[in-house]
Amino acid sequence: MMLRVIAGFAVMAASSTIAQPRQAPLEIAVTIDDLPVHAPYPPGVTPEQVSEQMIAALKAGHVPVTGFVNAVRMQEQPGTERVLNQWHDAGAVLGNHGWAHRHLNEMTVAEFEDELVKDEPALKQRGGGADWHWFRYPFLDEGKDEKQQVAARQVLREHGYRVAAVTTGFSDWAWTPAYARCAAKHDAAGVAELERLYVAAVKQSIVDDREAAHKLYRRDIPYVLLMHVSAMSAHMMPQVLRIYRQAGYRFVSLAAAESDPAYRGYTDLSLPPPPSRGEAARLKGVKLIAPPDYSGTLDRICA
Repeated sequence: MMLRVIAGFAVMAASSTIAQPRQAPLEIAVTIDDLPVHAPYPPGVTPEQVSEQMIAALKAGHVPVTGFVNAVRMQEQPGTERVLNQWHDAGAVLGNHGWAHRHLNEMTVAEFEDELVKDEPALKQRGGGADWHWFRYPFLDEGKDEKQQVAARQVLREHGYRVAAVTTGFSDWAWTPAYARCAAKHDAAGVAELERLYVAAVKQSIVDDREAAHKLYRRDIPYVLLMHVSAMSAHMMPQVLRIYRQAGYRFVSLAAAESDPAYRGYTDLSLPPPPSRGEAARLKGVKLIAPPDYSGTLDRICA
């Protein structure tokens, strides 16, 4: 997977809508992928402990959150249904991330629909009064071509879904293996270096993704942040929330963020598929900053 692959910068047809300035404060919705398990974990650390730590930081900050579920993990690792119960009990909205986190471009339309439907019992069981009909494409893979994109959107529409786009992120998943290695070796210096790089990545993503939004929309949009339920991100979550607050953001729900016209192509699936961020930039004739690639450095730490 490429670092910080970001979907969701749809170009609106009405330029007057795009041109309207957005008033401060900045807004951001926090979304967490790969519930209940995003491995590897440090020795002795369980998915339950990771979620408990992450939820505690979000609750302390009064941050609304949407988590995206791969229900196959509960079959593979009995007992991890307790993780979903933790998130539900904390007031999180739980959305659909596909039963087994498969690439759309490797599936038929029928297989995609099966992945969608098989995930639903876990969501219905914990839905309560919340609208759980949010879908996050695994790997942010919206299809190999326009035909598949349209077909998948039709399936989602028929089942009542909206798509949870992603408009900011910093590839937090890339830190997962390195953190597990450093924790296993009790390498405090290695962990400190991971923390430094993680904070730098968060801060750089704020700059880069705001710049991208201004080039594509000529304004700030309510951003949708992608993170993962990993041990490293649970460890860093208090700092992450503090960084966004210090940068002027306030936290909103996914539904509130995607009520903005910029997300219409993801909430109204009768529309044509919106272009990727790269394609949107090409259509606009603008150049976007390539995100930093930390993969080589992370692979070496505590190796």
